[in-house]
Amino acid sequence: MNMNGKHKKENSYDAIVVGSGITGGWAAKELCDRGLKTLVLERGRPVEHQDDYPTALLDPWEETNAGRIPQSEREKNPVVNRCYAYNENTKHFFLEDEEHPYQQEQPFDWIRAYVEGGKSLLWARNGQRWSRYDFERPARDGWGFEWPITYDELAPWYDKVEHFVGWSGNKDGLEELPDGDFLPPFDLNCVESDMKTRIELQFPERTMIQGRCAHLTEVRDIHRQQGRGLCMARNRCYRGCPYGAYFSSNSSTLPWAQRTGNLTKVTHAVVHSVIYDDTKETATGVRVVDANTGNMTEYYGRTIFMNASCLNTNLIMMNSRSARFPDGLGNDNGLLGRYVAFHNYRGQISADMEGYLESYYYGRRPAGPLIAPFRNVFQRDQVDFEGSYLVPVGASRQGWQRGIYEKTIGTELKKKMTQPGPWTVYMGLQAETVPIFENHVRLSTDQTDRWGLPQLVTSVDYTENDEALLTDYFEQGTAMLEAAGCTNIRVRDTKQAPGLDIHEIGGARMGNDPKTSVLNRWNQVHGCKNVFVTDGACMSSVATQNPSLTFMALTARAANYAADEMEKGNL
Repeated sequence: MNMNGKHKKENSYDAIVVGSGITGGWAAKELCDRGLKTLVLERGRPVEHQDDYPTALLDPWEETNAGRIPQSEREKNPVVNRCYAYNENTKHFFLEDEEHPYQQEQPFDWIRAYVEGGKSLLWARNGQRWSRYDFERPARDGWGFEWPITYDELAPWYDKVEHFVGWSGNKDGLEELPDGDFLPPFDLNCVESDMKTRIELQFPERTMIQGRCAHLTEVRDIHRQQGRGLCMARNRCYRGCPYGAYFSSNSSTLPWAQRTGNLTKVTHAVVHSVIYDDTKETATGVRVVDANTGNMTEYYGRTIFMNASCLNTNLIMMNSRSARFPDGLGNDNGLLGRYVAFHNYRGQISADMEGYLESYYYGRRPAGPLIAPFRNVFQRDQVDFEGSYLVPVGASRQGWQRGIYEKTIGTELKKKMTQPGPWTVYMGLQAETVPIFENHVRLSTDQTDRWGLPQLVTSVDYTENDEALLTDYFEQGTAMLEAAGCTNIRVRDTKQAPGLDIHEIGGARMGNDPKTSVLNRWNQVHGCKNVFVTDGACMSSVATQNPSLTFMALTARAANYAADEMEKGNL
């Protein structure tokens, strides 16, 4: 390692951002917009928008193995193979299991994308604002931790993110799912519209809305400035969108930051630890292992943003030991890595809907409807579980692809493939889990990865509360589908492990009291104010909503606060 003065000067920046995914891209954009020379470190390979989407424009007959992963590869990668988006057309963005092993004390499916842009290339793109009840509910109902911020404080940052990203949705006027700066929504189809009417008639306190998603259904000037185009409703999003119609770091925030002239990107850069100077009582930079050579380099910055994704941020912070922080950066209270939570996706319900055979729909809509959360929202209800859930729901007809399941051939097969099948209805569960001390991650004491870092140990499991909530969902979901006129209703508990939801949060939670939290209300480490954590690791609870919109809003807020503090000379 070259430690001379020239090396340190060349490797010094105003700000360092660890990770280039959804939150890392936003941190880079905001910091660069504020004039700060910013270094983004990405542990994976570079991915250039449009140029590095090799399967984006393939027609079905051009796909390798018809898009299916070969059996040998599925067996080799049992964890990532369980991800809904993993197939032959997307696997180049995913991390294979053996590339970065970890130890599962309890079954946990850790889905990762070690490429520039991270999981912003692969996310489902749905998202809703939290409401004031989501920030208040844990403390209000006595099962969780008091959030140090309110909805009103975060609302202007939701506005900023939605405007820049381009967020499709209706203004539904719901307190439990606040409206935002929306582009025109995708439409409900005819079956969904009738389901909405029938469900809301029998359950007046429940509302079915079109889902909100980060897709450009209308291109505004701010999106033209980013070079992005209109969504074509192809639903090939996980391959990378050549139009930039859905939001990713690669198509939006990183190129924007690059155009300021303030951004430097280094890929194949595995962050080993944060450097803490015990004399100066501040973090001074990060140690980085070259993913290909194993050589270590140090980069220096006045402020550091941790956006490596929830579990990797926890890993890096726990591995950042010093005389001041012998148990990991900011871990004065022993809570680093604790209170990890996730979304419970185990409940699936399917049903048939008779009739409507004269109707179909256009395109492959990237987001469907949902039923807004209705349990324990406005007050603690008389149910035997804590927390709430929302319900993704949708109706569709089997199209030409159903032909692959037919046993006929020739003319009869062609005829069947051109005739849509009957309508089917799907209902899912997206449930809040209660963060508990026992659900945690920690560093292995005897196993390291290929880059010399300790392997991560995951110890995260469901609780009796999750089981009680799941039972309620099956009962209420069945009742709502019966009210909608569905038949042949079938319920299924997938039994999937935590992690497959890909919404893990916690480990470095925000709070006002340094004795019970790792970060303050501005996402700063209590004991090291020039280190900010704004990815999922910072969250104090999970709520019911898809979390990425909230991650981005928190990041934009913290980045601008950091820039303000640097201008004042406080960082």
